[in-house]
Amino acid sequence: MTEASVAAIGESVDRGVPVLISPITAWERGLLTAKGRIASPMTPQRWFELLLSQPGVELAEMSVDILIDSSFLPGQLQGDPADRIIIATARALDLTVVTRDRAILDYAAKGHVRALAC
Repeated sequence: MTEASVAAIGESVDRGVPVLISPITAWERGLLTAKGRIASPMTPQRWFELLLSQPGVELAEMSVDILIDSSFLPGQLQGDPADRIIIATARALDLTVVTRDRAILDYAAKGHVRALAC
């Protein structure tokens, strides 16, 4: 992760603002593990449990409204439904997405969501 993204997360936790993790992240981790794109000594379930056990980290809401909103995002966004859900979550909850995903960063550069490269 970049220094800026680590600092932003730390500042958020220090201010008592939780770092929210989308439930879709668990699904994505499972898929990447199943496809052999991530090698890890722990199961996706254990990895996600450890992630959520970190101080200041909480599970984000994934409501019906967010799921529907992910189908009606402004501008052009190609591909991954998980990216759309993460973006819709960030927009609904007024969050900044911390990501390496080029499509999300490009979409953010067009002003549709806040994102920070990590």
